[in-house]
Amino acid sequence: MRIEEGDKDASGQDKRSAGVRSMNSVLSTLRVFEEVALRQPIGVSELSRVTHIPKSSAQRCLVTLQQAGWLRVVDPEHARWGVTMKALTLGLRGAGEQDLREVAGPVIKRLAAETDETVQLGLRDGEDYVIVAREDSTHVVRVFLDIGTRLPLQATSAGVAIMARLGAAEVDQLLRRELEEFAEFPMPDSDELRQEIARTAERGYALNISSSWYRPHVSSIAAAVTNPVGQPIAALTLSMPEIRYDSAREKDLAQLVIAAADEISRLISSA
Repeated sequence: MRIEEGDKDASGQDKRSAGVRSMNSVLSTLRVFEEVALRQPIGVSELSRVTHIPKSSAQRCLVTLQQAGWLRVVDPEHARWGVTMKALTLGLRGAGEQDLREVAGPVIKRLAAETDETVQLGLRDGEDYVIVAREDSTHVVRVFLDIGTRLPLQATSAGVAIMARLGAAEVDQLLRRELEEFAEFPMPDSDELRQEIARTAERGYALNISSSWYRPHVSSIAAAVTNPVGQPIAALTLSMPEIRYDSAREKDLAQLVIAAADEISRLISSA
């Protein structure tokens, strides 16, 4: 088959044009992701306005990012979008868990010294809570969990503190998880957890002083750690044996935990 010179030029131009369109599409998708992260929750009309991307193109970018697991609809009633925990978790891991420990380390040590109880910092990873830093109590009898321990959000006061800062739809999804591996423990059911999440949201901290959790005879107070846009990405927990818990000190200890968690949130935002 004979190909004229003009056909070669046209084919080359078509390929170059396709390459330019593909690159523009990638850049538009990245721009959409950046704006959602900065302005969430945000609808497609506002997104189109701030990015100067046609509404139909912005919608395609949103769907692409949703399919890849980076974005989700956080307000179905108004069709507003936000980033997923995949993006938030990867962002923290990109900075490195070691960096997070270095940022939060002095705060954790100070809280442990002020209370002489064990302090743990953990990250939310999807439906789980993963401990990444710990400062132990000096008491002989103390609470101990290994660094790297992974637990369901429903099983810990830290998880409740995190869920108290989430939207109702996301909490509903998390509470659907069956905790078969914890069947032997007297875990609270979904209704009890919802009540505890509501109480936590009202008072600003989660409290576990009952035996109806996966670790009986352990009391704990936890507060969420948030990112720059207020989403919970981690939690700080003060843990002690139940025999050493004093209800008269609850509010004082809780204020210390909240202040420390808020300080870590500010440090993460400015890092």
